[in-house]
Amino acid sequence: PPKKKDIRDYNDADMARLLEQWEKDDDIEEGDLPEHKRPPAPIDFSKIDPGKPESILKLTKKGKTLMMFVTVSGNPTEKETEEITSLWQGSLFNANYDVQRFIVGSNRAIFMLRDGGYAWEIKDFLINQERCADVTLEGQVYPGKGADGNEKVKNKTKPEKAKKKKDAEKKSNNVKEDNRATNQREEL
Repeated sequence: PPKKKDIRDYNDADMARLLEQWEKDDDIEEGDLPEHKRPPAPIDFSKIDPGKPESILKLTKKGKTLMMFVTVSGNPTEKETEEITSLWQGSLFNANYDVQRFIVGSNRAIFMLRDGGYAWEIKDFLINQERCADVTLEGQVYPGKGADGNEKVKNKTKPEKAKKKKDAEKKSNNVKEDNRATNQREEL
């Protein structure tokens, strides 16, 4: 049995244990639980269109927090990116979409959605904006209206990895050519 201590002698670990004991018997409503402890929402398979894989993703992400990356076209400063994405966030707010925005670079922002089921509708809105270069959602890159001609590749999936792989293959081929063994044996 644990020893009885004076409350004034409690340290952080003792306080944490005490809090756990108090919360153990509390009835916490389902909406108050953290997202990872909530039971997943039931999926209605009658709404799934087998021809559209996005419909499956929409239903599985419903009610879950989701993040999408947005790139602003041109060469904007961080302040310009802040202003442009603020306008987009305001438009989405006026359309009753709960979106939070975080600037992560001079031309990149993260849009965090409380309900991932709306992500594809928001993605469609964003890619139709003049200054949107691309939107990355669930590993898929969707080019926007503001994308350069060389960037407009429909649904490219993480092109950086493919490029790195090709570069690594070229390097390994060069190494193979340079590391040939000679036919002559050297005596030591």
